[in-house]
Amino acid sequence: MARGQQRSPTVSTAQRTKGRSVNAIDQHVGQRVRAQRLLKGMSQQALAGALELTFQQVQKYEKGINRIGAGRLSQIAAILGTSIGYFYEGAPGAGGPESKIDARMTDLSGFLTTKQGQQLVRSFEAIPDRDLRQRILALMATLSRLPAEK
Repeated sequence: MARGQQRSPTVSTAQRTKGRSVNAIDQHVGQRVRAQRLLKGMSQQALAGALELTFQQVQKYEKGINRIGAGRLSQIAAILGTSIGYFYEGAPGAGGPESKIDARMTDLSGFLTTKQGQQLVRSFEAIPDRDLRQRILALMATLSRLPAEK
């Protein structure tokens, strides 16, 4: 490694693939691809078809096993109707220790890739009344014993 360069953060050794560790930023980007794909109601097969890839390749991208190149990420962003920057939002800081915010974003991204997370977001977005949504947030904060954000 060249002088002055920092290593990219990696995921725990439990997630090694054939002796190679999964880069935390690659994993984060992959999770964001999966979350956006699910929000659009698109299958891995459909995304793979649009990219002219196999669905297994999309799986590897989403798990962070294979790094997504800049050109491919641009294609994915266009297909999913988002910006390239979206995939990096909340990514762990390169080279530094993971902050509490980074860890929280990783947890949140992970939840949003689950069926329950997707259903919660879709259902909440479907409520047209802004005041009702605010009251639901207050109820959820009360039930979870977390302070409500305004």
